[in-house]
Order: sequence, then C-alpha cells, then structure tokens
Amino acid sequence: MLTLKKTFYTTSLVLSGTCLVVMTLLILAQIIARFFGVIIPSSEDFAGWLLSATIFFGLAYTFNSGNHIRVTILLSRLSGPSRRLVEFFNLSAGLLISGYLAYYTAYTAYESYIYNDVTDTYLAVPLWLVQLPMALGSVFFFIAITDSFLAALQGKTPGFIAHEDALGTTE
Repeated sequence: MLTLKKTFYTTSLVLSGTCLVVMTLLILAQIIARFFGVIIPSSEDFAGWLLSATIFFGLAYTFNSGNHIRVTILLSRLSGPSRRLVEFFNLSAGLLISGYLAYYTAYTAYESYIYNDVTDTYLAVPLWLVQLPMALGSVFFFIAITDSFLAALQGKTPGFIAHEDALGTTE
C-alpha cells in the first residue's frame, strides 16, 4: 500500500513538472519564433492552460509533503488531543471542499464533452481537453486529503503533519 501511495504522489509530481517544462518550452519557442517574425498561434492560450494543469496536478504532492501554506499560529499552541481534534476538523472541512471541487470540475469537463464545446481562441480546441487536467488534479487532491483524513481517523499522523514536524515548522 505504501508503494501505491508513493507512486500516486510521484505521478502527481511528474504530471505537474511535465506541464511546467512543456509550458516553458512553448514560451521559449514563441520567443525564438518572434525573432524570425513568426507567431505560434494560440501559444499564450496553451501556456495558460499548461499553467493551470501544473498547479492542479501539483496539489496532491504538495499537500502530502506538507508544503501548502498553513497558518499554524493556533495549532502551534495546542498539543495532544486538542491539536488532533482541530486537525481533524480542518481535514473534514478540506475533504468537503475538495470533494465539491473534484465533483464539479469533473462534471464541467464531462458537460463540455457531451455538448462538444470548443475554446473561443484562434485554434478551436475541445474544451473538455482544456478542463481535464483541472478535473484530474482536483480528484488527485481529494484523494490526498482523503488519505490524510483516514490516517487521522486511525490515530496515525497524516503525511503533511509528519513532513511539517520533520522540517520543524510546528512546535
């Protein structure tokens, strides 16, 4: 099970990194092409879509590794059962919010597929292709929060807390 979880989070990281590299290469290609008087159609649109994909694919890995920005001013003053209770509440809220996000981003991509929506850019791209990375990234994020939620339910330390404690970001 640990290998599966590690593979899942690594996949999230690799997808995010790949989108970032492709976005960078696309922007560099556009810069070089402009020196020769050539314009790559819709390159700005694709760069924006890749940026969105980079962010959403990276959510699960970033959350699990404890690198999301968290305000721990209250948590740092709590310990034992009271801290676990507040963390459990936070995970419950995160689970509800990320579940809502995952459902509606997936539903939106599905609707775009059903209605054959296309982008309103120079190159007409099926809209569901543009929305799919956001939906998948949201589902990955929901799975990551569910993983931490289940760990907290079992009395274990969720991955993000273990990483925060290892970095010394909490007292």
